[in-house]
Amino acid sequence: MSHTFRVVQGAPVEVAGLPTDPVQFQRDCVDAFVTSRVVRGFSAVTIENESGVLDRMLAALAKPVWEATADDVDRVVGAMAADGLAASTRRGYVQALSSFHRFLVTRRAGEIEALFGVRLVNPIDEFNASRHVGIDSAQQLPPPSVERVAAFFDFLKARIGTARKYAPAARDYALFRVLYHAGLRADEASKLEIADVHFGRGPFGKLHVRFGKGARTSGPRPRWVPMLDHLDLVLRWYLNDVRGKLPESAVLFCDQSGGVMARGTIRNRLRHLQDLEQCPPEDRFSPHALRRACATHNYERGVDLVAIQQILGHWTVGSTMRYVRPSETFIEDAYRGAISGTLEMLQGDGDAH
Repeated sequence: MSHTFRVVQGAPVEVAGLPTDPVQFQRDCVDAFVTSRVVRGFSAVTIENESGVLDRMLAALAKPVWEATADDVDRVVGAMAADGLAASTRRGYVQALSSFHRFLVTRRAGEIEALFGVRLVNPIDEFNASRHVGIDSAQQLPPPSVERVAAFFDFLKARIGTARKYAPAARDYALFRVLYHAGLRADEASKLEIADVHFGRGPFGKLHVRFGKGARTSGPRPRWVPMLDHLDLVLRWYLNDVRGKLPESAVLFCDQSGGVMARGTIRNRLRHLQDLEQCPPEDRFSPHALRRACATHNYERGVDLVAIQQILGHWTVGSTMRYVRPSETFIEDAYRGAISGTLEMLQGDGDAH
């Protein structure tokens, strides 16, 4: 009977019950990795998606991960790029492999070296590592400017009177005004019901966002969002003059059947409207960019950062700061504002003498 040993602090220790088949051993490692994600509290959907991506990445490598080299990763990811997979999708594959490799280093490095005579070396290096999400994420692109957002809403408003169907055109106008002025996610806005609009709550009225995004596995995190910048007037007009012309249901911004608009539908709707606007590529934006514009524009005009955090429903101010991308002249504008106030004060002192 043969025995397999590994060395722990210089002493040989028998490794009992471990399969020497590398395919089976890697499968057992993947199962243990998935179990660790369950223990850490990741949602079942997250675990299923991540394990599926990892399985496909390992199959593409066509060798045990401890035998994979940087060239192997280059080959696989390069083939993905050639097949037209988006950069974000390719990044997901590399990140799944990186997470699994870190698990192996922490939990299974000794067994792998004892069984297969291989020291774990990460095949993801500085030359093939996917750039950090923040580098090319849409969140890091400048949000649409105040002028660009105003021009878009002017277009939507003018379109209401000329569109073939009045109610959907007016709904679009009110919907995207909500995304911008209330800083809602598209999914949050789609799930608003008529009963969630409270005009008498607070000085401006408030929206009850009952299905706000929560932390991992925490479920929805509701919040109250004030209807700033005359959003209350927009919604009063929408409810009084428009909503009754759409199918009857509890949904605030319903689709043509009275149901909830899917997040993808809202995104596609915005793309269609920008096509009608004949918007150039550099001026286009996504529904989520309107949320970032809400954060940025409120920050630029002096709204307290904690207040913006509460509007957006972030857990931390740090998350909110990732949404804030002031304009290129923000420093100069702030300086002029500060200096003008100082000069006015000095001038007032001079006049007093």
